[in-house]
Amino acid sequence: MTLPQPVAADVSGEIARIFALQQANQWNVKATGADQRKAKLAKLKAAVEAHSDAIIAAVLEDTRKPLGEIRVTEVLNVTGNIQRNIDNLDAWMAPTEVTPSMNPADKARIMYEARGVCLILGPWNFPLGLALGPVAAAVAAGNCCMVKLTDLCPATAKVAASIIADAFDENEVAVIEGDVSVASALLELPFNHIFFTGSTRVGKIVMAAAAKHLASITLELGGKSPVIIDQGADIAKIAAQLAAAKQFNGGQACISPDYVFVREQDKAALVEGFKANVAANLYENGAIRKDSIAQIVNPANFARVKALFDDAVEKGATVAAGGILEAEDLTIHPTMLTDVTPQMKILQEEIFAPVIPVMTYETLDQAIGYIQSRDKPLALYVYSPDEASVARVLNETSSGGVTVNGVFSHYLENNLPFGGVNHSGTGSYHGYFGFKAFSHERAVYLHT
Repeated sequence: MTLPQPVAADVSGEIARIFALQQANQWNVKATGADQRKAKLAKLKAAVEAHSDAIIAAVLEDTRKPLGEIRVTEVLNVTGNIQRNIDNLDAWMAPTEVTPSMNPADKARIMYEARGVCLILGPWNFPLGLALGPVAAAVAAGNCCMVKLTDLCPATAKVAASIIADAFDENEVAVIEGDVSVASALLELPFNHIFFTGSTRVGKIVMAAAAKHLASITLELGGKSPVIIDQGADIAKIAAQLAAAKQFNGGQACISPDYVFVREQDKAALVEGFKANVAANLYENGAIRKDSIAQIVNPANFARVKALFDDAVEKGATVAAGGILEAEDLTIHPTMLTDVTPQMKILQEEIFAPVIPVMTYETLDQAIGYIQSRDKPLALYVYSPDEASVARVLNETSSGGVTVNGVFSHYLENNLPFGGVNHSGTGSYHGYFGFKAFSHERAVYLHT
């Protein structure tokens, strides 16, 4: 992977310069104690707070997200995550004492040491939150890191660069701006750890690049996250939650429900409930309030989603709700499709938009079998009043995480690890698990 001329030499030279500075400084950063790291995190939090208005303006410019969503996901969640690292760092850094099995009179412990110089590659759907969250974890663990935000959100990347410059010297944390060629140049360097959030397709490229240097990796990817609605589940509640989930960030979230299994006798109620909640959430006098739902990120992604939608309709899918796609401003109205079949592309590719296909099923075996036959998803949602049915789904499927009788909760709970499995990711983070992702667990044995 090489940078295009004529900027290749300038950009690659700057990247090499900063990387060399961080390599030279990594041992000083590794040796810092909890108080020093907490002071750095406090400085990062203060910088985010000082730039909060600029963050909101930049993300709005890049994504047309609702202001409330921006404030929560790109400011409050970021500062809350940084504070969580500060509050828990003493406990996280403390060595774990182990009683030796060979000679109990000796001592043994597990120490958590920094990985070294890390690369953090952020996505476009939550451009600041999903970049600075890993930065906080990397700093808590005592690492240096270089950060690359997506070029699809250039205004946000500029604000991120200002925040990082206010909080850190470039020999510890630096933001590198630029397009995909800059990311490619970064991936040529021998980082100790690479943290990537994005698509499975690009995740494979990152994993291959890491393999050249035997770097450890955390890949936060995606996939088709299913919803199973069991017999006896509360359809009204589920319809409301699905409507809100697909509205959130315009359906552009890695854990967004991607398709639904429902019993035939409950399908009509689900459709009507979804339509009613979408109308109440987003419409006024028959018109959608566009400041209440994010646009699709760019024309290429809009065209991709429209092609999935058109293919499904051409092959017999029914537009049960929504179905309005406005190319002029990249708006897709929340849409529910029924009568979908596995042959449709919309059931083969991650949608990443406010469109939800619905399939009916007769037995739990059918739904479980369908999920088993496909790549392991990042999230799985099961609604059921029956503990035995829930246990079957948990025991007979695999996914990065699960929420039972709700959506998103396994992601929002910071005492749980968040991550994927196989095609949906490698490794996990959030809270203590983020600290661990950027730490090496070093075995130490002390003879007495």
